[in-house]
Amino acid sequence: MSRPLVLVSHRGPVEYRVGDDGTRYAARGGGGLVTALSGLAVDRDDVVWVAAAIADEDRAVAAEHGGQAFTAERDGGSFRVRFVENDPEEHHRFYAIIANPILWFIQHYLWDLSNAPDIGDHEKGAFVHGYVAVNERFADAVASEIERLGDNAVVMTHDYHFYLLPAMVRERCPGALLHHFVHIPWPQPDAWRVLPSDMRRAILEGALGNDLIAFHTERSARNFLLTCQELLDLEVSFRNMSVIIGGRQVLVRWYPISIDVADFERLAASPEVRANEGELEARRRDHLIVRVDRTDLSKNILRGFKAYDTLLHAHPELVGRVTFLAHLQPSRQDVPEYVEYVDQIKRLVADINLKHGNTEWQPIDLQLDDDFFQALAAYKQFDVLLVNSIYDGMNLVAKEGVLVNERNGVLVLSENTGVHDELGAFALAVNPFDINDQAEKLYAALTMAPDEKRARRDQIVAVVRENDLSKWLEHQLADIAVLDRRGSVRRPG
Repeated sequence: MSRPLVLVSHRGPVEYRVGDDGTRYAARGGGGLVTALSGLAVDRDDVVWVAAAIADEDRAVAAEHGGQAFTAERDGGSFRVRFVENDPEEHHRFYAIIANPILWFIQHYLWDLSNAPDIGDHEKGAFVHGYVAVNERFADAVASEIERLGDNAVVMTHDYHFYLLPAMVRERCPGALLHHFVHIPWPQPDAWRVLPSDMRRAILEGALGNDLIAFHTERSARNFLLTCQELLDLEVSFRNMSVIIGGRQVLVRWYPISIDVADFERLAASPEVRANEGELEARRRDHLIVRVDRTDLSKNILRGFKAYDTLLHAHPELVGRVTFLAHLQPSRQDVPEYVEYVDQIKRLVADINLKHGNTEWQPIDLQLDDDFFQALAAYKQFDVLLVNSIYDGMNLVAKEGVLVNERNGVLVLSENTGVHDELGAFALAVNPFDINDQAEKLYAALTMAPDEKRARRDQIVAVVRENDLSKWLEHQLADIAVLDRRGSVRRPG
């Protein structure tokens, strides 16, 4: 890319911690997005990554550099990072009240609308004094970096935390090229009617400050156009996939994200993973069902366990012969709905284990932790991988798990995941709300003929290798380059 680049995401490429010896060190930032974008930013002086200072050590480092960009060393490479410090209460409103759960729940169709949400003074105040305030602070940082790097910089903003930022940056830096990738589903227009009209208008008009808005699937891209058409009465083109606003043309595209195949295979072959594999093989029964998820309501964990319960009831010959290993990483435990969800998971697992288990065998092996090497070992050993999300922007577990699996395991996959567009033809597709459907597909996967299992896995692996992470980035950069060459594309005619 010839232009300088500003990356914007809530979590950055590094997070600072204190070691046992009391010294501070830079660790890899959490989340798959960091992995996906690190290749664009590593060892580049003309790329700066703007992210939130989340931990105390992050804030200390930001203060030491006067809130300006600095060079961070990690894993043998360097990154230019600018941490944005937020007032803790302001950040809580932004993150734990508006972004999660309100926006996340809207975009994953999670609200039980007869009971929630209530949009009152508390939520409206959190929007103004949390979401708007943090977006303004990030926009100030981004605009400052653009002014330092040159007004022709490209800004690549990521996810639902920063819908307001693009319009704020455009107002200050009209020469910048603004790109925004939304990594979660974009729902149909009526889902947004949960929000008061002024809040949803601010979100939509903020996002439309971009030149290019991207999603993982065509479904989300088309839903975004429908939302602009129905809620803002804007002119949209489904043929050109674009929106006209204020004399500008905003392009809407989709690029399915993937994984770094070589890096993931290297990790799967590491000694740490092999050690965990040995432990897993020593205690496994005839069959192993696996899921690897965060404890997010969108992941549909409870219905997956209920389907397994139904499977054991319908097929008692499987009792004692199959184990469901669930690696679940507790998520967003500062949000009450997520704390309650973890409690529901624990209670349901206890009930199923009491109902079907005995002193020698427990049907569900629940691992509530964040042990990456254990999860990779489970990927390699599963006979069935269950991904039954209610809705997902993509879901990389489906790609990661099948890629490194060594038992020709079968993927049971929700039709409402973004990854279903790529892998659904080779998986056993399920309706995420249909318990019996999921139970039947689990049984079909466990009893599938070896040749069919092998063929399905081979086809999935071929797709993952062909559509890898580099292709996801290349397609976006190619479209950005077209916008760069055709500056007039921003204005119709």
